[in-house]
Amino acid sequence: MVDLWIEVDGRELSASWIDENPETRDAIADALPLSGDATRWGQELYFSIPVDVPPENGRTEVPVGAVAYWPQGNALCLFWGPTPASTGEEPRAASPVSVVGLIDDVEPLAGIEGGACVTVRNNH
Repeated sequence: MVDLWIEVDGRELSASWIDENPETRDAIADALPLSGDATRWGQELYFSIPVDVPPENGRTEVPVGAVAYWPQGNALCLFWGPTPASTGEEPRAASPVSVVGLIDDVEPLAGIEGGACVTVRNNH
């Protein structure tokens, strides 16, 4: 079931919430819709959001397609492959993040550059 639509430079991606970090997920859900100009760091995009919650089950290694909250930067992150912190092909955050969702198909993110506008909204 699709819970979220994420638009990145005109490309629409579907995503689903996961239950790993319910307090963080709920804080982000309450703030939707969110948008901002993203910074690219390897195969990750992140942008500042008006959410400030403490770390919840933070980890640095995340699955491909992870939608995560980075408490250190009050930012939402989209991961689709290795970052400069990765030791292999896995996505790895610079510091612990709280994973709140998964993108169904990350292929459209492959050609995205930094500065891309990202919008995240509920599927209603």
